[in-house]
Amino acid sequence: MNLALFDLDHTLIPTDSDHEWGRFLVRLGAVDADTYRRKNDEFYGHYKAGTLDIHAFLQFALAPLAAHPREQLDGWREQFMREVIDPAITPQARALVHKHLDAGDLCAIVTATNSFVTAPICAAFGIKHLIATEPATVDGLPTSAYTGAVSGTPSFREGKIARVEAWLKQQGARWEDFATSTFYSDSINDLPLLAKVTDPIATNPDERLRHHAAAAGWRIMDLF
Repeated sequence: MNLALFDLDHTLIPTDSDHEWGRFLVRLGAVDADTYRRKNDEFYGHYKAGTLDIHAFLQFALAPLAAHPREQLDGWREQFMREVIDPAITPQARALVHKHLDAGDLCAIVTATNSFVTAPICAAFGIKHLIATEPATVDGLPTSAYTGAVSGTPSFREGKIARVEAWLKQQGARWEDFATSTFYSDSINDLPLLAKVTDPIATNPDERLRHHAAAAGWRIMDLF
């Protein structure tokens, strides 16, 4: 069996679901528009520059989840999927994923964006396994109210390796069990996991990742 891992934002979808969720909350009037928009754009700029303080960002990004009941959040998320995400999913991205699924590869999306936002996106691609940053709930149950805190290790930079290895252990597997391990990503932030797999593929890469991939002899794919 082979292992196929996919980053999500700007890799499988030509947008950033975390940033777009923030913009969506602003449009709904669910957050203070001016303050939230400014901070959302500021954190997004740090992410693209490779200078993001993940804990400061998550304190900001998860606060709205704790401020609203789950029923309302779920309704907003359905609307977000219909209006923002579903129209952005391309046939090329679906074909890439299904190439691996049809081959019988073990597939997972590995993203820094929280699982509340990304779970339905993962499902839309037909991928069973999602490794995402986990928002904490009041009693640890997945359907309970959110606290605004993070549960466990954020799925970001080196944290992605830790989270993937914990997931593989749950599957009864190790890196060495796979003939090949592939990771698709657009971001310089994902260098640790790209360097870990046997087949790193810089997908729609940002400028610094494109330069690094070319120098390292990695495959470069422009999916969009």
